[in-house]
Amino acid sequence: MLDQDDPETVRAGTPAYLLLIDSLIGESPDDGRLLRAGARLYGAYATALVTDPERGRRLTGHSLKLARRALCIDLPDLCRQLDAPFDRFQPLLEQVSSGTLPSLYGMAVSWAGWIQVRSDDWNALAQLPRVEAMLQRVVDLEPDYDRGRAQLYLGVLRTQLPPALGGKPELGRHHFELAIRYSGGRDLMAKVEYARRYARLVFDRTLHDRLLNEVLAASPEEPGLTLSNVLAREQARRLLDEEYF
Repeated sequence: MLDQDDPETVRAGTPAYLLLIDSLIGESPDDGRLLRAGARLYGAYATALVTDPERGRRLTGHSLKLARRALCIDLPDLCRQLDAPFDRFQPLLEQVSSGTLPSLYGMAVSWAGWIQVRSDDWNALAQLPRVEAMLQRVVDLEPDYDRGRAQLYLGVLRTQLPPALGGKPELGRHHFELAIRYSGGRDLMAKVEYARRYARLVFDRTLHDRLLNEVLAASPEEPGLTLSNVLAREQARRLLDEEYF
């Protein structure tokens, strides 16, 4: 599915895969690999291909439930403290090793997607520091994890606000550059988010337009990234058409 170059085909066909993976999970409810796969599929579908807000909230909610179940299998102590005060939650991240990174990363990505479709809910936004801390632990252990996607998520999180309100745009810029480097420049969404989140925040039109034009000039075909790259090119065109500057 990730290698498809037609988003509409994927949008129409994904629900069948969701039903299939739910069935497989029902047969093997403690299979962490299946739980992580289901969480990722539900989350990616909801945040990238679903436009109805209510459906997005339902689907990301299911993604988060599956991710949490996988986390509870691999990291039960951390699982029990997910909703505890931050000073009890954060130290447990230091116990995470490379062997349990898939479940930690899967939880962070699903949680980020859950928050994304609830961006008008301050209670949801208040959970972002936990997601950021989890992703930071991932890149501390493996800086190039998921071909740099963990760096991309951190770049987005750290450019949510301008410096005057506590944002860290220069740190975000560093994460975006690492995301591009670790994907060999083939993850076009990293450049789109770099332009959208950082270049617009600091009003750097030259960087903004260069990044987006690079996306449009690049071939979207890349194993595991083709669908994301096609969507990135669509977004790049829209961003260039907007009169932001």
